[in-house]
Amino acid sequence: MTDSDSPAAASTDAPKVAVGPEGLRDYLGGVIIAAGANVADVSDADALVWADPGDVDGLRAALEINPGLRWVQLPFAGVDKMIGLIDRDRVWTSAKGVYGDPVAEHALGLAIAGMRNIASFARMTYWDRPRGRSLFGANVTILGAGGLATSLARVLAPFNVSLTVLRRKAEPFPGAKFTGTLDDLDSVLPDTDVLFITVPLTPVTTGLIDARRLAIMSDHSWLINIGRGQHVVTDDLVAALEAKSIGGAALDVTDPEPLPEGHPLWSLDNCIITPHSANTPAMSVVPFSKRVTDNVQRFARGEELLGIVDPDAGF
Repeated sequence: MTDSDSPAAASTDAPKVAVGPEGLRDYLGGVIIAAGANVADVSDADALVWADPGDVDGLRAALEINPGLRWVQLPFAGVDKMIGLIDRDRVWTSAKGVYGDPVAEHALGLAIAGMRNIASFARMTYWDRPRGRSLFGANVTILGAGGLATSLARVLAPFNVSLTVLRRKAEPFPGAKFTGTLDDLDSVLPDTDVLFITVPLTPVTTGLIDARRLAIMSDHSWLINIGRGQHVVTDDLVAALEAKSIGGAALDVTDPEPLPEGHPLWSLDNCIITPHSANTPAMSVVPFSKRVTDNVQRFARGEELLGIVDPDAGF
C-alpha cells in the first residue's frame, strides 16, 4: 500500500508514519492521522507503529526495507521477543505503563481467588471444611516498579496491605512501607504473604524464582505471576506445589507457553492458570491507541517520547 491509499492525509510537512503488519493499518491509520501525521508505506516512512508482538520476522523485514526509520513503537510493555532487533540506530518505545489497570485488576482477582481457595472449592463436588486467608493487612511484595506495579499498588491500597516493592534502585515508591532492590528478595520472602511478579524479562530476572527461593517462602504464601513465565523455574514450582511448601501459585503466564495439555500444573488444586488473559486484545485497543496518539504528537513536535526502551536494560 502506498501513500495514496491512506485513508486521509495531514499536512504535507507532517511526519510520515507506517503501520505494521499491513493488515492492522485500518485499525491504527485513523489514529495516526488524527494525531497529525500522515500514514505512509514503510519504505517512505519516518516512523513505524508495529502492532503485532508475535511477528518478529515481519518487523525485521520492515527494518530491512527502511533502515532509516527514526522511531519504532512496539505494542506491549514487555519487549523480550523483540530484544534482538532493538538497537541504538533509532528510538524504540514500548507500551509500558499502558495496560497497568486491567492487568492489576486481573492480578488482584488471582490473589483473592488463591488466598480464599476459590479455585480449589470450585473444582469440588462435595461440601468441604471452610479455609482461606484474608488479603486485608497482608504482607505483600511486588517485584518491579513500573506502570503495572503502580496500578497494582493502587488497587491493593483499600486492603491496607503492608507493601514492599523491590526494584532496580532502592528509590521511594508511593504506598510502599519498604523499597529495596532484587538483592533484598531473600530477606523479604519469608514474611511475604503474597508475591506479585511484574518485572520485565531480562537475563537478571530469568529464573528469579527457583527451588531455593521457593523453599524460603512461607507455607501459606501465594505466588502471582503476571510478568513472564520464564521468571519462574517451572519444574521447581511444580515440586513446591506438590509438596505444599507454599500456599499456591496463580499464573497468567507460564513456561512453556501455551502450557501443554497434561502438564502437572493443570492438575494441582493449589495452582490457578489463566491463558495470558490479564490484558485481552479487546481491552488493549483504547489504551494502545492513546499511547500511539501521544507519541505521534510528541514525535511531530520533536519532544521526548513515552515508554522509551533502554537497549542495555532490555526494557
